[in-house]
Amino acid sequence: MSERGAPIHLILPDAVERAACFRTLADRPGRIVRSFASGDAWIEAGADADCAILLFHWRQPGGAGGEALLGRIAGRSDITAFVAASRLTIAESRAILRGGAHDLLAAPLDPRLVRRTIDGAVADWAARGAALARRREAENRLAALTPRERDILDAIAAGLGNKAIARRLDLGPRAVEVHLANIMRRTDAGSVAELLRLTFIAELATNNLQYGATARFGAAIEASPRL
Repeated sequence: MSERGAPIHLILPDAVERAACFRTLADRPGRIVRSFASGDAWIEAGADADCAILLFHWRQPGGAGGEALLGRIAGRSDITAFVAASRLTIAESRAILRGGAHDLLAAPLDPRLVRRTIDGAVADWAARGAALARRREAENRLAALTPRERDILDAIAAGLGNKAIARRLDLGPRAVEVHLANIMRRTDAGSVAELLRLTFIAELATNNLQYGATARFGAAIEASPRL
């Protein structure tokens, strides 16, 4: 997924600060940056429906303060939020981070720090989108398998060879070979390694690649020549 597709929203009450941050972020070709003078204006515009990166001051004029903004995006894994503040109690800082904010930035904001922070968040957003696209592709390619074929694929992923799979599923070795050929055809996989890659990509959470799954993938690849 392209970084250009990540809309950046600024909710900064101070006009000078808002303009400075806007300029430093909007100088990338194709980048979408929108700025708002208050949380109320952001909510009234329905801007949360088209936001990937959000930077806002914790203290906002009007009725929609920082707490309300965090509540608005609660549970939205598609939005990465940064909160700017000049003075916070320890309790407030904890509440902000526990409420879903990615990080805290010191106010008044330094546009150079804002740019580094937002650039990193945009790159992460693009990486998560690409991982999600790979996962969906893998799931779609595996969706055509029958329950029996899924059983055989699970056994392959566990590192079992044809004979062991046949014993486990009470099948003949030839039947296992036929099922495997069908699995390869249905998933359009060119090799057992590619088939395993599809399997583990489909199992992984979009932004939580865990060591255990990686190790399992490696062990299954090592076992694959026995098939």
